[in-house]
Amino acid sequence: MTTTELIIIVLVVALVILAVVWAVGRRKRTERLRGKFGAEYGRAVEERGGPAKAEEALHQREKRVAHYDLKPLSPEDRRGFGQEWERLQAMFVDSPKDATTRADALIGHVMSTRGYPEGPFDQRLEDLSVEHAEAVQGYRAAHEVALRRASGEATTEDMRQAMIGYRRLLDELLGANETMRQAS
Repeated sequence: MTTTELIIIVLVVALVILAVVWAVGRRKRTERLRGKFGAEYGRAVEERGGPAKAEEALHQREKRVAHYDLKPLSPEDRRGFGQEWERLQAMFVDSPKDATTRADALIGHVMSTRGYPEGPFDQRLEDLSVEHAEAVQGYRAAHEVALRRASGEATTEDMRQAMIGYRRLLDELLGANETMRQAS
């Protein structure tokens, strides 16, 4: 075997090893993002036209949110937001439209208090998906109901479902299951 043949064999082996390392790394990234983002991962793949573009977009979300100064709520804030939620639930009986409108605004207020920046709904939704991917699905649906409600197209059942979506996200934003305990 000549030196040239040996160099070619070493280069081919090195390229195969690099390709395997790259493929394993890519697979691990996909598994991590799919596990973290859940249904939001599938939505991103559909919106972006494929996994590579979706994964890059999700990675960019993570990087952006990592630079935010997000903080847990104080016990007083959790209690106050929990009490406000209790009022909204009671209001729903007599005025579902007002309750859903105020619930949407309450989520925005909690997000701001936690340190999420103001911005368009889609941007805020993406930001939330980094830490609250599963609850974001209900929030997206709830917000769509709120928009339909504004034009008179949402039923009371739609608004009830929206309140459930808001509640799930609120519970997560307030600190997982602390909402009602703090309000009591």
